[in-house]
Parts: sequence; C-alpha cells; structure tokens
Amino acid sequence: VQLQASGGGLVQPGGSLRLSCAASGFALNDYDIAWFRQAPGKEREGVSYISSSGGRPLFADSVAGRFSASRDNAQNTVYLQMNSLEREDTAVYYCAASRTRVVLWYRPRLYTTWGQGTLVTVSS
Repeated sequence: VQLQASGGGLVQPGGSLRLSCAASGFALNDYDIAWFRQAPGKEREGVSYISSSGGRPLFADSVAGRFSASRDNAQNTVYLQMNSLEREDTAVYYCAASRTRVVLWYRPRLYTTWGQGTLVTVSS
C-alpha cells in the first residue's frame, strides 16, 4: 500500500503546477484523500480534501479559489491543480489517505497512508 506524490518544482509567482498522487496496492476511490503541505519551520497544514463518497472537494482558506482537486479512478490517481501560486505556497506537499471517513479533514493524524512528499518552490 503506497502513495507516490509527484509534480513539484520551481515556479514563478503567478504560475501553475499540477501535483499527482498515484496509489498502488489499493483503490483510491475507497479512501478519503487529503493534500497537506509543510513549509520550513511550520506545522503540517491541510490544503485540500476529497471524500471517498464524492462531493465537492474542500480547501483551506489560504488556497480556496486558486487550487482545485480531482480524482481519476481509472488511473488510481488524485490531482491538485495549483494556480496563481504565491511565495507563501512554497512547501513540501504530501498526499494522504484514510480508509475510514474523516470528519476534521485537516488533522494529519487521521490519515494512515502518506506519500513521500514533493517540493514546490515559488520564487522569481
């Protein structure tokens, strides 16, 4: 059971990136999926959440309107589309999965499976 996050890189302010989180060993559509990020010296922060039951993804206030999230069940992959990136978005981004329904989606301890993280650097 593994998650593999990818798609990070260096981007200028105002630019875009799409992160991918591919699952192996289990079906992602049976899991609640969240994206977290952690900047140097800061706590891990919830960015986005997609429920296994469908419905609209949820986002942290800091990224709402700029980020979107989606699933591709055929590819067993979830995506985080990040637009209008700001320097404050610089962080290591992680995807995480929970087999049981989570209520407080932004709490890292509720997720049992984590990807390895992908670094996003927003800089000119």
